[in-house]
Amino acid sequence: MTTTPDHSPLRAVLLGCGDLGTRVGSALAAAGHHVTGVRRDVSALPEQIEGLAADLSADALPDLPADLLVVALAPDQRDEAGYRHTYVEAMRRGVDAALRAGMPRRAVLVSSTSVYGDLEGDLDEATEVHPSTGRARALLESEALFHDLVPHGSVLRLSGLYGTPGSRLVAQVRAGQSKDPGRWTNRIHRDDAAGAVVHLLTRPEDPAPLYIGTDDEPCAAGAVKDFVADELGVDRPTPTGVTEPVGRRMRNARLRASGFALRYPTYREGYREQLRIDA
Repeated sequence: MTTTPDHSPLRAVLLGCGDLGTRVGSALAAAGHHVTGVRRDVSALPEQIEGLAADLSADALPDLPADLLVVALAPDQRDEAGYRHTYVEAMRRGVDAALRAGMPRRAVLVSSTSVYGDLEGDLDEATEVHPSTGRARALLESEALFHDLVPHGSVLRLSGLYGTPGSRLVAQVRAGQSKDPGRWTNRIHRDDAAGAVVHLLTRPEDPAPLYIGTDDEPCAAGAVKDFVADELGVDRPTPTGVTEPVGRRMRNARLRASGFALRYPTYREGYREQLRIDA
């Protein structure tokens, strides 16, 4: 079975269609594909995404024929039980509904770099994961199950997402707060996260089983806040807590080598846009 998409309109199914899923779906629809978004309340979906109102964890699901399948779920409860309920149980039911209609050509599961736990230094797809919380272990279980169900699918582990109005980091800068400025931080703008999903679904060559989705420049938390303060024209926040470099630096070389181009390659471009939408 070839997994390389052709140039004709394809059927895309989004299991979970919140902010990230909607961005993915809108991009696929703009490319001419038919997009169905599965979520409990479909009233807020844009017209280019056909909504299917369903609770993946409880409702009887129809067969969901999909050439392109995206799993981008968000838990109702942010504890281990909530994560397992959403990322393992609901994910299994949704993917099973798609598989009843046939194997998708391409499939992407959105996961998180939190599976690396407390590891420090430069980390990438070859680094052995070390989940330190029940939530991270549930995500890792979800990844393994996804690959069992869709062996040719790709897992995209995203670092911290930003890019919606009302940034907490910007609010902290305005309040003069800079806790643990030495801690390394990793991020990806939501537009780039969605773009990475679309890229893996549509690139000519078959994608790898695993990618890290993060921007080009891991950065100390204090440097980001200082930059934002300078852009705002306010005093730089007072540093408190950890000032020495500590933490993990996620690397995106595999994603970049696949031909993906970031719209916001560093926090500088991304937070200039963030400040524009927050203005």
